[in-house]
Amino acid sequence: MCKGLAALPHSCLERAKEIKIKLGTLLQKPDPAADLVIPYNEKPEKPEKPAKPEKPAKTQKPSPEEALQWRGSLDKLLQSSYGLASFKSFLKSEFSEENLEFWMACEDFKKTTSAAKMAEKAKKIYEEFIRAEAPKEVNIDHLTKDITLRNLLEPSPSSFDMAQKRVHALMENDSLPRFVRSAFYQELMK
Repeated sequence: MCKGLAALPHSCLERAKEIKIKLGTLLQKPDPAADLVIPYNEKPEKPEKPAKPEKPAKTQKPSPEEALQWRGSLDKLLQSSYGLASFKSFLKSEFSEENLEFWMACEDFKKTTSAAKMAEKAKKIYEEFIRAEAPKEVNIDHLTKDITLRNLLEPSPSSFDMAQKRVHALMENDSLPRFVRSAFYQELMK
């Protein structure tokens, strides 16, 4: 075990410097010009599909039986495009949509296959939702924030899993009960 700077073995110092460099790289502001440069041996990525509208235009209103299932299962609500849109509208009306937006960003992040794109998305999610004073900071404990930051040194589809589970639990225990008592939900039950 390393004690004090004088007692740090050379490899321990090197590892600390490496972590500091990786964190510094992750937290740097993006250079707009660097985003325009495509390396010679790589193909440009396909553009992402445009975002879906907030309320599904062609999605049918769920039956009261289906909507009733959402009372006890946030996952069933999130799997329904109509339920997701209704839940999102409700949260926006309460100015508390950051948890759902974070959860959705994590779901999108897990589908990313390119390492470069994954690193870019990880940085964006961290900056928008997790860092202290983030514009849409989610309410997670410091341990979860620290573990998530460490996971981002080498981003993988599971980098945000712990934070996403914490936010899912918050929505399930706080937002979902408020939603099922709301006029949004009561309208679906008619």
